Amino acid sequence: IMLILVLGGLMLVRGLKFVPDKGQNLLELLVGGLEDFMVGITGPEGRTFYPFIATLFFYILFSNLLGLLPGFFSPTANLNTTLSMAICTFILTHIIGIKYHGIKYVKHFLGPVWPLAPLMLVIELIGHFARIMSLSIRLFGNIFGKEKVLGILFGLVGFTVLLPLPIVVLGILVSFIQALVFALLSIVYFAGAMEEAH
Repeated sequence: IMLILVLGGLMLVRGLKFVPDKGQNLLELLVGGLEDFMVGITGPEGRTFYPFIATLFFYILFSNLLGLLPGFFSPTANLNTTLSMAICTFILTHIIGIKYHGIKYVKHFLGPVWPLAPLMLVIELIGHFARIMSLSIRLFGNIFGKEKVLGILFGLVGFTVLLPLPIVVLGILVSFIQALVFALLSIVYFAGAMEEAH
């Protein structure tokens, strides 16, 4: 998938023009739309993390779509892949928090009332570690389910001219939505780490 993304990116930027053609317009719409989406949530300072979010989004999207090709299996239908991306997002979230707040980032975990700080610390830590599980299992479960449904339908119908087209269209939609959800949640976590503690 990374080889496809790198080679595709090199081929697409090689022919960039001042007056874009249809392919360049589509690429600019995707890349610019994702950037505007992220900046709308995080503010202008979120542009610093855009390369990470864009890489995640396109990697997940192409990984999800790969499973629609006969003979291929989506890498995101493996929990190891989704877990590794969730852990990277988790670590980067806290790096961002420390970068923006320094040692004061600890206030995010202590809550607004000091006598309740030990209890809030435990609750916040559980909540933050649950993000890893939430990100990884949501993506894995949805894509694994899509793979199984498509596999069963292809087994029943076979590779005829009339493939189960509605299910394939649904698979494309699920692939896009799951990539968008993972990117959106990562952006929200980054924005939360950049905010001041209450």
